[in-house]
Amino acid sequence: MSIILSCVDHFMRQNCVKTKGTLSAVIQLTDMMRNVEFPIVIDTFVTGKKGQISGLGSSRLQRILKKHGIDKVLASEAGRTSRGNMALMQNYVNLMNTLQATPDFSIDEIEEYWAQQVREYFNNQPFLLKNDSSMSVSACIRDLFDQAEKRQMQNKGTQYKGTVLQHLVGAKIKFLMISDKMMLHGASVADSSTDRGGDFVISNTIIHCTTAPSGALIEKCRTNLNTGASPVIITLFDRVNTALNLAIDSGIGKRIEVWDIEQFLSSNVYEHSLFRTDTRGVQLSQIVDQYNKIIDEVESDPSLKIQFIQV
Repeated sequence: MSIILSCVDHFMRQNCVKTKGTLSAVIQLTDMMRNVEFPIVIDTFVTGKKGQISGLGSSRLQRILKKHGIDKVLASEAGRTSRGNMALMQNYVNLMNTLQATPDFSIDEIEEYWAQQVREYFNNQPFLLKNDSSMSVSACIRDLFDQAEKRQMQNKGTQYKGTVLQHLVGAKIKFLMISDKMMLHGASVADSSTDRGGDFVISNTIIHCTTAPSGALIEKCRTNLNTGASPVIITLFDRVNTALNLAIDSGIGKRIEVWDIEQFLSSNVYEHSLFRTDTRGVQLSQIVDQYNKIIDEVESDPSLKIQFIQV
């Protein structure tokens, strides 16, 4: 990190620029500083009534974020309504006036720094599972995985979808109270390192959770069969046929189960709500509560949690 960005980073921590309102204000101020002369006079960014920062707005904010590849809405008020941001603005102007005299000072570099803070803000938010009565349970669950996929695309090398899938399966199993002694593991823990035949072992059934069925997984299922166990693959809706075709090509297509996560969860919701759509939210929220307990127990990233919302 350059000296300039180190100073900006120190400012961020010292002034707690971590909320959507403060981030909205600072990234817009940075953009506006492109069109003013240094040293900047504080009143340049103060409204006529001296109560708010001038020039802030949701359209400006979204334009800046879009330039950095961010499509989400950070704050509809765009940092405009918080009086606390007036002091933040004054401190930021003083910082930028100081940094402007530093060699290699770059508004573009500083703005990208704030854009990265915005990305991290979104990445640290929980996923949302909305019980929308206008949608099927499967569609609500699919929306959850769409969120995980988008976050995964923005953070190369991460496996949000696979982690969410595995722990939702674990949550449902725990919710059913099939086994109070069922061992739980982080999604990154390999089966071989724990002497497991799959992600979950319940009696003589072995459950494999995957977002990308492969030949190697099918061979694990063959090994399960050879030991007298019954393998089950739980995957994404659009990966079911892939898993089935791989199993058929390997000659074990009729000996394994392949389920999609949407049906795996929605069937549980309907069964436990006695098929009453007005109580399905209770069942969904209980699965989410169990899921979040698992995240606390076996994962170190709190952003993997799910916030349940009744629409």
